[in-house]
Amino acid sequence: MAEGESAGGAMSELGTILGVWAHPDDETYLMAGLAANAVREGDRVVIVTATRGEGGSMDEEQWPSAKMGQVREQELLRSLAVLGVTEHHWLDCLDVDMDTPLDASGYAKARALMAEIQPDTVLTFGPDGMTGHVGHMSVSEWATRAFDEVAKSGAKLYFATTTPEWAAEWVPIYNRFDVFRPGTPPVTPRSELGIDFLLSADVLELKLKAIEEHVSQVAFMLDAFGEDYFRRAMDGEQFRLAATKA
Repeated sequence: MAEGESAGGAMSELGTILGVWAHPDDETYLMAGLAANAVREGDRVVIVTATRGEGGSMDEEQWPSAKMGQVREQELLRSLAVLGVTEHHWLDCLDVDMDTPLDASGYAKARALMAEIQPDTVLTFGPDGMTGHVGHMSVSEWATRAFDEVAKSGAKLYFATTTPEWAAEWVPIYNRFDVFRPGTPPVTPRSELGIDFLLSADVLELKLKAIEEHVSQVAFMLDAFGEDYFRRAMDGEQFRLAATKA
């Protein structure tokens, strides 16, 4: 597959893209390339983030938990600016920890945004939450329910996934930092992917810059592995088609 191609067809066919995610940086890992490419093509990209990721710090001295929400909010806004994404919405849910569902009040806001934006393409987590984190699962349920209720005819809902080959190579490395819980990430054979986007070299560099804006979340991994680790692990973005609205 050539750079910039998608197994789901021409990227322009994605139209208006709505990404619905749980924490700052979810969108960067899973759809930054798609977002940057769509912006370049003149398509609308809207990102929705449920929480400010205030549920704890990896370095209490450098990033006190009491300030994590403010820190991660600014990291996300800088990251989106790198990608050229100018539309972003918070659902204002509180991030507690990896095992606590998000406040159900976030659903009404997510539904209202989907009804207002009327996206052609919705990108989000599958029911597995990609990593098994419960807040991710909350967002998946909200986005799926909102899609069923208010998405326009012909809209498509996609769930983030990986390929078996990617998982075999990278999960053992990621799990030095306990990223994926047992049973995750989801894997989908390449032939069954709805979107299989190989980032061009320049878009990949934008994605790396966007990732690096999330300093509080990636500094320790960059120190451990170096930038080339992300360059090799982040050069593709995969989604499976979950539903097409009748």
